Amino acid sequence: MNYSKIKAFARELRKNQTEAEAYFWAKKRNRKFLNCKINRQYIIEHESRSYFIADFFCFEKKLIIELDGNIHKLQVQYDRIREDILKSMGYSIVRFSNEDVLKNWDKVSDRLEKELSPNPSLEREGKKFLQNFRGELTAEND
Repeated sequence: MNYSKIKAFARELRKNQTEAEAYFWAKKRNRKFLNCKINRQYIIEHESRSYFIADFFCFEKKLIIELDGNIHKLQVQYDRIREDILKSMGYSIVRFSNEDVLKNWDKVSDRLEKELSPNPSLEREGKKFLQNFRGELTAEND
């Protein structure tokens, strides 16, 4: 499928969102959650002229958020293959059922907070690395 067709399809999905997608979008749009930008029906190219559409996507974290309705019970193998491809491309994926989004929002929100929050231990390691690197540069210039 060419890009213009997939773009039109993604636009159509945004116009005809499920109840769970509408609820999720109302909670997460416009950086309402941890100041993270979330896009909906985000197009990801995985091969030349081959695309996936993620329900929701956070670019800063390379996190794909999928909301699964009943159709996903019928396409388990396809979802597994798709996930494997996306993970091999460096994306993380988190899935929620439509029912959880609508009836267990606190649980969904808590999980997303864990996924989207900065990792303090990685930040500390990054700061240590920069301090050591700057120290090495200073020593070389003396």
